[in-house]
Amino acid sequence: MSEIFDKALEGVKKYDNNPDEALLQKMAKTYAIVMRNRDASGVACSDKAEKATVRKNFLKKKLGLTMSDADLDSAVDEVCQTMSADRFKSRLVMYYLLTKKFGKESVFI
Repeated sequence: MSEIFDKALEGVKKYDNNPDEALLQKMAKTYAIVMRNRDASGVACSDKAEKATVRKNFLKKKLGLTMSDADLDSAVDEVCQTMSADRFKSRLVMYYLLTKKFGKESVFI
């Protein structure tokens, strides 16, 4: 699990100068099984179905957000744009950025 956290921390540091390591550690533990699968550990921002999965399963179910699908999709698109320089978009980094964006750190801590 340390390897998952270390890779995610490296990715998060590109976008957050002062990353919340405790939050990231909890998220890495929560998603450890998913992150071990290469296909599942990344998010394909060009795939509408993939982004819909992030909206439905992470933003709505995990974070409990009740905003419109359009607003949530816009947030996912914004994070995809933020991560556009990364060829591989780590699911854990994306989830971290979305969690911070919506101030939902308490879900994990």
